Amino acid sequence: MKKRLQLFVLFLVSVFITSCKQNQTNVAKDSITADGKDFVTMYGPTTMVRNVKQDRKGNILIAASLAGVFRYDGKSFTNLTTKLGFLRFWDVLEDRHGNLWFATTDSGVYYYNGKSFQHFTTKDGLVNNRVMSIYEDKAGVIWFGTGGGVSRYDGNSFQNFTTKEGLSSNDITTIMGDKTGKLWFGTRGEACFYDGKTFTIFKNKDGKAFNNVWSIMEDKQGTIWFGGSIIEDKKGDTVVVSVGLWRYNGSTFTKVTNRGASAIIEDRKGNIWTTGAVNPNGTGGWTLSRYDKKSLYSKKPTVTEIMLTSGTGMLCGILEANDGSIWFGSFSGVYRYDGKTISDFKEKKSKK
Repeated sequence: MKKRLQLFVLFLVSVFITSCKQNQTNVAKDSITADGKDFVTMYGPTTMVRNVKQDRKGNILIAASLAGVFRYDGKSFTNLTTKLGFLRFWDVLEDRHGNLWFATTDSGVYYYNGKSFQHFTTKDGLVNNRVMSIYEDKAGVIWFGTGGGVSRYDGNSFQNFTTKEGLSSNDITTIMGDKTGKLWFGTRGEACFYDGKTFTIFKNKDGKAFNNVWSIMEDKQGTIWFGGSIIEDKKGDTVVVSVGLWRYNGSTFTKVTNRGASAIIEDRKGNIWTTGAVNPNGTGGWTLSRYDKKSLYSKKPTVTEIMLTSGTGMLCGILEANDGSIWFGSFSGVYRYDGKTISDFKEKKSKK
């Protein structure tokens, strides 16, 4: 299905405007000691949750805008960032040493070693203070996708990449490293990958680039999956785009579905999970969907809608926890699906 680009862009602007403001929030100090007790509650956050991760101990890490970064140990939620104030948290990463990194869309990045916070902004070399994605590569280098380019941090200093260095767009949405070591960058413009020397825009057989990519994932077979759009035609002021979920096998790009994909994971059974808009123009409900492994490469894959929202009830990042449960964020908190029941952690009752 092909829709007008204007509708799609307007929708994305309205969805993300509250979480992507670039005005920097004032912070007290560059280094903050985490003394005293963190806030602990039996209930999850009620603000937008963009990303959900899991640490090495099996705890669930939840980045909630204006609420904080939470750690769920299976019994209660602990807000790890109460000392930092009300910031627009967007992503969280535990590095190989067990330290935590918190991305904000208004105040740069925070590093937390369990005892104190270290604050990194443009004053310290970060390319931009609106940080959308954090990724650790095979060498232990931390990469930050921002609203002004990409920053590479080796533990001592920052190296920045922008369109001047060949990056396709400075407005980064996501970063993913594949098995070969290449880094893939989703952007609000054209998406690209980096082989350590050169940035390359990935295009289909017709030479058309993929735009507005918010999610990229590599499955166990080495296939790259992503959600994005292609500009198919331009007629005056009208731009026709093709939006949906795509896969790339190293030589060919294949469109899997017209549905949007703001987040993508592969579970341990080989099924593909996505969150995204049901309609390709981004309007209407959003759904958590599971694409069955057995039919992934058929012309019409079997898809199961696990949860469908109404209106603009956006669904966000996805995680498969160690116990096989699926966690996913939303505009109003975090959910867990155990295969039968969806829990929202806002009340005692759950939804089947």
